[in-house]
Amino acid sequence: MEIMHRGGVIRDRLAARAGYRRRRRSKNLRYRKPRFDNRTRPAGWLGPSLQHRVDGTMSMIGRLRRWAPITAVHVERVAFDAHLLQNPDVSGIGYQHGTLHGYETREYLLGKWRHRCAYCSASGVPLNIDHIHPRSRGGSDRISNLTLACIACNQIKGNQPIEVFLAERPKVLATVLADAKRPLHNAAAVSTTRWALWRALTGTGLPVHVGSGGRTKWNRHRTAAPKSHTIDALHVGRLGTVTGWPHRILAAAATGRGAYSRTRTDRYGFPRLRLPRTKHVHGYATGDLVRAVVSTGLKRGTHLGRVAVRTTGSFNIRTRYGLVQGIHHRHCRLLQRGDGWAYTTLLETSCV
Repeated sequence: MEIMHRGGVIRDRLAARAGYRRRRRSKNLRYRKPRFDNRTRPAGWLGPSLQHRVDGTMSMIGRLRRWAPITAVHVERVAFDAHLLQNPDVSGIGYQHGTLHGYETREYLLGKWRHRCAYCSASGVPLNIDHIHPRSRGGSDRISNLTLACIACNQIKGNQPIEVFLAERPKVLATVLADAKRPLHNAAAVSTTRWALWRALTGTGLPVHVGSGGRTKWNRHRTAAPKSHTIDALHVGRLGTVTGWPHRILAAAATGRGAYSRTRTDRYGFPRLRLPRTKHVHGYATGDLVRAVVSTGLKRGTHLGRVAVRTTGSFNIRTRYGLVQGIHHRHCRLLQRGDGWAYTTLLETSCV
């Protein structure tokens, strides 16, 4: 099963709302006064687009617990072990000196350097881990001194200082040195969300086993499994063996349950129409799954999909083939109440 979140939609709508308010203030129009100084955020606060991921996942886990006897949860709490990367010589934990250490480092570097050579920006080629300041000249194994280099650049650079190797390309030199100290902001947001999800999971009373992205990749390589989201989830945490994986998956896409706003705005942020207060029209609500059988007229046929209600009683139905407009409510039959999710089955990408 794969959950498709709508964090991007939430982020874009919040950005649009902020833009509307900013324009009204700058143009000296009627606006709500800013309230930046009189609001506080509780401990552990997450942005709405990130909190949605936690809430959506917990909602789906609650449903799965009602449908199946779940005895334990395995969660990938971090993409990589940051403490291990910053202190590669730390002792006391067995896997830090084993094969898993290399997977943690590679996962971090691939994400940080965007799967490209730091010196020539080549992508889609084999990449080696390179020391920015060579170890033979006093460079360390800290993650801030590591980068990715294609085979050609790695061999040409050798043990030269980076200032000598990139002497004729000062812009590339400045970029590499700056990126070496740049943290992974996106990875930090993902890690924060995963920690919040872990805390929420521990509150369910189920045993929660944690792992890292490096361990997931290591498990997948041990079982010779292909790469995909669902198969990665199958390899999270402690794993003995995997005998097989599904060829079809259930995809649940978060669609939301509507909006609190009762108006629609124009391009300048001013209201252009008002929405009704009641969400149910003739027993149907937007998002319900319906089947409409129309026997006559231009829209004759059977239409199956999610409905968008109108107070006039003439509904729109979005089917797998497109949007069908103007279907009267008497032709509709309810199949499933809208629960904020849209379900479909997909072929496993690794099996296509």
